[in-house]
Amino acid sequence: MGYIAKMSFKEKIDDKTITLINVYFLQVFLTFWGLLIHPVDINLLFAPSLYFFIVLIVLLLSASVAHLLFKEKKEYSIAMVAAIIGNTGNLGIPINIAIFGEESIPYTTIVNLVNVFIVYVIGVYYYSRGSYDTKTSLTNIIKLPILWAAIVAILLSLYRVPIHNSIMKMLMMGAYASMTMQLFLFGIYLYGAEIKEINRRLVLWVLSFKFVLLPLVAFIVLQNVEGISPMIKGIIFIELLMPLAVANVNLASLYECKPTVVTALVFISSFLFLGVIFLGVELLHYL
Repeated sequence: MGYIAKMSFKEKIDDKTITLINVYFLQVFLTFWGLLIHPVDINLLFAPSLYFFIVLIVLLLSASVAHLLFKEKKEYSIAMVAAIIGNTGNLGIPINIAIFGEESIPYTTIVNLVNVFIVYVIGVYYYSRGSYDTKTSLTNIIKLPILWAAIVAILLSLYRVPIHNSIMKMLMMGAYASMTMQLFLFGIYLYGAEIKEINRRLVLWVLSFKFVLLPLVAFIVLQNVEGISPMIKGIIFIELLMPLAVANVNLASLYECKPTVVTALVFISSFLFLGVIFLGVELLHYL
């Protein structure tokens, strides 16, 4: 629908306005509802800590090489952060349920929680750095209401504050509106994406980062970690294998960091994931 709408109405559809409505309003509902629907259990923190540790290792490896390959600021920002912002929620949770059953839900939920902070702290910083200086980029993190909504939702969940069913239904409506708007916006930018505009080196880097380097580091780390069940290791591995999230497009659009290029990367990674996931499932036997 987004693709057809942009194709039909061209400049009459303002991409930035849709981005602002989604990021500053609708995604607040999505974050709040998503974090409240499954209670946060602080005892499950080892799995997301391991997830974050692996992401941090890969981010540091990327930082040591990316600046040599990408001199243009916006391409460098995309190269640094796009691959670590995976679709751990809308895609990662149901896929893990399909593989490991409903007992995976507490772990996938809290891993997704960590990914929320990766998106709206590390992701915001790097996408913002494509257009702004360091100080402004750090300020942009604080400005986003999603981050504060996440903190409030976590506190409410930890202290088991009861939320009235009517309020949860309202939040759910906003959350589904946000998910719909994200995909609509994705279609809009997909219409404007042109292959000739995309640096092939950037495409190769991001996809290698996503489907080779990140899974390889995850596999090595998880194989050498003792004391956790194979299921938890598998959940972390599968979540790290998820394709690029549409949240990349939101942030790239918000901070004018080549959103059409990021959209193309999200689309390509999602297409490749259809084959990669089968290989990933086979590797679970060796964790």
